[in-house]
Order: sequence, then C-alpha cells, then structure tokens
Amino acid sequence: MHVRQILDSKAAGVATVAPSATLTDVARLLADHCVGALVVSDDGAQIAGIISERDLARAVAAHGAAALDLPVAEAMTTEVSTCSPSDTVDSLMEVMTHERIRHLPVTVDGRLAGIISIGDVVKYRVAELQAESQALQEYLYSGR
Repeated sequence: MHVRQILDSKAAGVATVAPSATLTDVARLLADHCVGALVVSDDGAQIAGIISERDLARAVAAHGAAALDLPVAEAMTTEVSTCSPSDTVDSLMEVMTHERIRHLPVTVDGRLAGIISIGDVVKYRVAELQAESQALQEYLYSGR
C-alpha cells in the first residue's frame, strides 16, 4: 500500500498554523480539528515546521503557563521529515519508528499535499492484515 491510497481516503486539506500564531492558538486548532499536530506554514504550501501536542507540552514544561503566549516559531520542530504519495506504508512505519514521530507531511514538488499520522498507518495496516486473514481462511476452508 502507498501513501497515495491513504490520502485518497482522507478528507482533503491539512490543518496549518502560521509561525506567528501563539501556542494558545495551537491548542485551540488542535482541539478544533481533532488532530495531534499542525503543519507550520505561512501560505499553506511551504512547510516551515510542525508543531505537535508533544511540542506544546515541552513548551509548557519549560516556561509554565507563559508558554501559551509564545509564538509557534519558538516551540515548533523545524527539521521536518516528509514523505511522498509514492512512498509505501512500510517505509512510513520505519521512518516513524526510527525518528520517534507520529506525523509525516506529504509533499509533491516541495509543496504540502497532505499529512499522514501513525493512526492512519495503523488503520490501514490492520485492514491489510484482516484482508490477508480473510483470504487465508477462505483458502483453507474452500475445500470443504
């Protein structure tokens, strides 16, 4: 299975936030969109960074409640791993495990095209395993 197949089944669009927004804005957007991370972008196409619940928690741990007034640019992760629509789900699992990340923006020609979460990967891997199991059961019991 490829990233393209996962993206095709998801709602279009990616939740983004400007680098100048505050961490309070991030908390609201994460809750409003029911997501665990936002791509940081001024224009919705170029990736400046990513900010996750984990980044938000680290900022609060370091700065206390005052962290909520910090700009996103001060708390975001700037080295963002990305993937392409032609990448395999297996390769995503490897990257996510190795880098200990839960979200991978998808890019096409350097522009933001989507985002894949660990939840998306698990959902499709479970569906794949269920289909394999079903096929094996049908094969084993077809002779009766």
